[in-house]
Amino acid sequence: MTDNSINLYRYEEDLYDQGITLVCGCDEAGRGPLAGPVVVAACILPPLCHIDGINDSKQLSKSKREKLYKEIISKALAYNIVYVSVEDIDKYNIYEATKMGMIEAITNLKIKPEHALIDYMPLKDLDMPKTSITHGDALSASIAAASILAKVSRDSYMSKMDVKYPNYGFKHNMGYPTKMHIAALEKYGVCPIHRKTFGPVQKILEENSQLSFDLFDEEK
Repeated sequence: MTDNSINLYRYEEDLYDQGITLVCGCDEAGRGPLAGPVVVAACILPPLCHIDGINDSKQLSKSKREKLYKEIISKALAYNIVYVSVEDIDKYNIYEATKMGMIEAITNLKIKPEHALIDYMPLKDLDMPKTSITHGDALSASIAAASILAKVSRDSYMSKMDVKYPNYGFKHNMGYPTKMHIAALEKYGVCPIHRKTFGPVQKILEENSQLSFDLFDEEK
């Protein structure tokens, strides 16, 4: 066991020392993309369950994440993965939609946690003991595990959307605003899984709307 793995369990071990054994980690994937859902995961690892190589999902290779995903779901006492729709993101805004997804993911676990460790987000409406940790996915094993579950699940979803909407390169950009993605938006317009309230998407919609009005005026 490396020093890093011991470090990642310090929040959990502090809680275990207080007699709290059902510790839930919660994290999300996909707040920044222009397309697709935010995916939130919550999971409870067994006390003293050290999973080798667990870390912030962004620091891991795709193959490593997928391997750890399988190990996490096989060892977790409980886990829950929630997809927050594009419609809810546009309706409530990304921050509020993410909070809603986190609360749903935690409260709908099959085992009720005694304490929730949450990456960054202060969930004031979550009715249980909780700790929000800035950069928690790099500091807590439970949050890192949730991060991996969320990231692998979202990447899988976006790969499926790449087949359904092949013009945007979703399998490669996962909906993030890469140059290729922005160019595709400008060329092909907006597809149903784009977030209409996000700047670059909103700009395309406004430009297309203006074009429609201009064409209508010319027909007059």
